[in-house]
Amino acid sequence: MNIPSKYIEEAVEQLSSLPGIGKRTALRLVLNLLNRSNEEVDRFASSFTTMKENVKKCSTCGNVSDLPVCTICSNPKRNHEQICIVEDIRDVLAIEATESYSGVYHVLGGIISPMDGIGPGDLNILPLIEKLQTQTVKEIIFALSATMEGDTTNYYLYKKIAPFEIEVTTLSRGVSIGSELQYADELTLSRSLIHRQPFKVV
Repeated sequence: MNIPSKYIEEAVEQLSSLPGIGKRTALRLVLNLLNRSNEEVDRFASSFTTMKENVKKCSTCGNVSDLPVCTICSNPKRNHEQICIVEDIRDVLAIEATESYSGVYHVLGGIISPMDGIGPGDLNILPLIEKLQTQTVKEIIFALSATMEGDTTNYYLYKKIAPFEIEVTTLSRGVSIGSELQYADELTLSRSLIHRQPFKVV
């Protein structure tokens, strides 16, 4: 793509580095921004800088938060004896949208995937074990994607959790095998939560 401006070219390069955005889409977005007022562009740019400077990870569960502890973990109305383990923040948003879950979460920040060089040490697992050692937890819900990597992570976590003699359940297979949790529709995800089953090691 021959762009007659090095500044536009750099902007296109940066936008196209985002997932799902190709060079043509990036160029269309950049040209749109170019036609906006300076005030609009400043507000657009500063929103990302402000986000990067102020958004934190919850010290309790790993969710995104503006404060050291997220609004879910700090809510006394949530069931803190029930922890739903998810891959990332998008899964928290998907489950919250169902309005079918009143417990708290633990965000792993990924799943075990040797092909991608991701092992247990790269995930947010140790804080979960520490939580089980210091808090009263009655149920752990595995809500990871129904993929081989998700099942591998479930199995690894189950071995870590087993000594605590806590009830471990998993989403019912209303979420189809091979699919990622964040793409499940709200009704399917809600039913999968409600009809969750005991986790079994095959």
